[in-house]
Amino acid sequence: MRNLLLVFSIALFTIAITAQNSDRRFEAFAWHQDNQPTVVVNDGVYVFKAYTSEIIETTFIPEGEARNTKSHAVVAKPDFSIFEVSEADKSITIRTDAVKIVITKTPFQIAYYYKDQPLISEKKGYVKNDSLETLQFNLTKDEVLYGAGARALGMNRRGHRLQLYNRAHYGYETHSELMNYTMPVVLSSKQYMLHFDNAPIGFLDLDSKGDNTLKYESISGRKTYQLIVGDSWYDITNNYTKLTGKQPMLPRWALGNFSSRFGYHSQEEVEMTIQKFKDEDIPVDAIILDLYWFGKTLKGTMGNLEVFRDSFPDFEGMVKRLNRNGVKTITITEPFVLTTSKKWDEAVKKEVLATDSTGQAAQYDFYFGNTGLIDIYKPEGEEWFWDIYKNILNMGVAGIWGDLGEPEVHPDWVQHHTGSANEVHNIYGHDWARLIYEGYQRDFPNTRPFILMRAGYSGSQRYGMIPWSGDVNRTWGGLQSQPEIALQMGMQGLAYMHSDLGGFAGDNLDDELYVRWLQYGVFNPVFRPHAQEDVPSEPVFRSEKAKALAKEAIELRYKLLPYNYNLVYENNQFGKPLMRPLFFEESDNPELFNYSKTYLWGNDILVSPVLEAGLTEQEVYFPKDQVWFDFYTQEKIEGGQTKTIPLKENSIPTFVRAGAFIPSSAGLQTTLDYKDTFYELHYYYDESITTSARDIYTDNGLTPQPIANENYEILKFKMQQDAKQLEFHINVVVGENTKAKDRVFQLIIHGLQEKPRKVRVGKSREFTWIEATKTLQIPVERRPHENTVVKIKLKK
Repeated sequence: MRNLLLVFSIALFTIAITAQNSDRRFEAFAWHQDNQPTVVVNDGVYVFKAYTSEIIETTFIPEGEARNTKSHAVVAKPDFSIFEVSEADKSITIRTDAVKIVITKTPFQIAYYYKDQPLISEKKGYVKNDSLETLQFNLTKDEVLYGAGARALGMNRRGHRLQLYNRAHYGYETHSELMNYTMPVVLSSKQYMLHFDNAPIGFLDLDSKGDNTLKYESISGRKTYQLIVGDSWYDITNNYTKLTGKQPMLPRWALGNFSSRFGYHSQEEVEMTIQKFKDEDIPVDAIILDLYWFGKTLKGTMGNLEVFRDSFPDFEGMVKRLNRNGVKTITITEPFVLTTSKKWDEAVKKEVLATDSTGQAAQYDFYFGNTGLIDIYKPEGEEWFWDIYKNILNMGVAGIWGDLGEPEVHPDWVQHHTGSANEVHNIYGHDWARLIYEGYQRDFPNTRPFILMRAGYSGSQRYGMIPWSGDVNRTWGGLQSQPEIALQMGMQGLAYMHSDLGGFAGDNLDDELYVRWLQYGVFNPVFRPHAQEDVPSEPVFRSEKAKALAKEAIELRYKLLPYNYNLVYENNQFGKPLMRPLFFEESDNPELFNYSKTYLWGNDILVSPVLEAGLTEQEVYFPKDQVWFDFYTQEKIEGGQTKTIPLKENSIPTFVRAGAFIPSSAGLQTTLDYKDTFYELHYYYDESITTSARDIYTDNGLTPQPIANENYEILKFKMQQDAKQLEFHINVVVGENTKAKDRVFQLIIHGLQEKPRKVRVGKSREFTWIEATKTLQIPVERRPHENTVVKIKLKK
């Protein structure tokens, strides 16, 4: 059967590659400078480049054009020695260890293979029409397509022609074809990725006409794309982030709870709100100040970007007091300077604004007033903007919120230092994040940046950007689109995509919706309730019932802090998304290709958010070849099936993979209280798992580049089962500039059916068996550099 399917697949691909540009003719093969294979055709030149054996770049340079080598996305260095080339009468084959490019001379055709299996081929390749330049490819009819940035379309985005133009969609719900963060990226269920390495605006046509055609369309620019492949989805995300840059590690406090709304009007209101969290014993780590920190009114003050002392008379003292209590302050900024703002005259005089066709500061109206836009591409504009940030950060502010960075209103007649509005529109947020990130590196080199933005481009993750999904409606429909958006963006390198928990737009005061959104947020990269001020986003201002349920969710978020911080490490080192689609687990299961209602949080936690009102139960699919534990009841469930799960109002369905080690922290009010010298370490035992190992990463949570600077520890846990004995080993890998710590673990083993015969940890025989929950608790004290062994004798 497998051979028949393989023959059928190859037949489909063979049919597909017969579609090509019949007007293009092969003329010659040559080696370009730096040992790059080059194919000359009648209307231009193809140049091929390898970054690794699994990342291949193809550039077409039309006749009469100069080669443009500038990429806004790629940071990897090419490997010019990696290709092997062979030429025959009818074809040329360019190989790496993994990828094969077959160039048929007549009729001209370029096709790509991974480990000799067909992936994709150019259809007409490069074609220029009256308004757009396009790159066209053949698809097989059964491919599911992902990508194009943040959209609400269903996981399978095939059948759509999607505009590449970052634009806010206020109050969206279950369907949005155009949002704040578009990307020229396509991923296929056949496990490859195409990245179109070109910044100007355009379209991605994902077979909208149903003729098995993928088309990239742009107004101008490079005709360059990279093919990224791998043996698994994790290989692909790792390779893509090798190409475009890894996300720096977030400060640990960024995994805590944020107090945020639109907005806090005064210093008194800020400090009162945080005191309410303290009074209610609800953990909180940061407060976000919206635009009232620089002005009293909603309109007319944008661009002031200096403290409005009438409302915040002791801003610096406020920030210090909050910080002493473990609460960071984050301030909003925008790239717009209104003509009514305090800085308009200065911005015009210093020529830091984008211009019109006559070279004068461009002015136009939008919601907040008559405005100009900072030209971050002009050295003077970048320096001027960073000086503002430097002053803000010197007041003790811990993070920067960049809003409206699509830019929200960006007329095509506006001119920037490096090109027109349409040429830089999609990379404006990307380079705004770069401006801030590089400023941190220069002036605050010992601080991990926190940069919250809603618009960017391919590779923005390398500047520490934390994206959110824009002004979602405060409705169940708004919630329903969020898992898809976050999962898709994680596949495209932006692993910290999250939403305004509870929803942003509208005055819908629905406690059930609010609580369910926050319960989903426990298993999101960033936990940040936010809303328009008509409805409170902070749990301390909700009903007693909603407050209690929200508190329970937030406390769970803090208990999972060591597990979540390890996900930050995995993303930084290996490009792994924090939220992962189930087809990452079962890449050969087409029923999961368009599925987002249940997902993996890291490797070992399965989450099924409640996305509809009034439900008492919902179906959950459990990935095959695994045993899963109910996180709350400890019930075991065999994978490979869909089960109906009863719902509880104080939690959403959550499950843990058998064989997992899940570290848990003690109760915290802020992450400032966190100590990594004590863990509850939960192990989920099933007899089918004979050996299991996990690593848990830790560092001080603050200093940049801890791995490169050897300031970290990796705790290594291993379980081996032999007959009726379980043996646990605990070790640690320590960075050269870190001193190993004494630690205490409370090892808690779930899944045993009866009390063990005995337990031994060195000389200790101490353990506790809890019959009601069938859990075994073992205190373990560990000294640095020792191999700690726990032996458990089970009853026969």
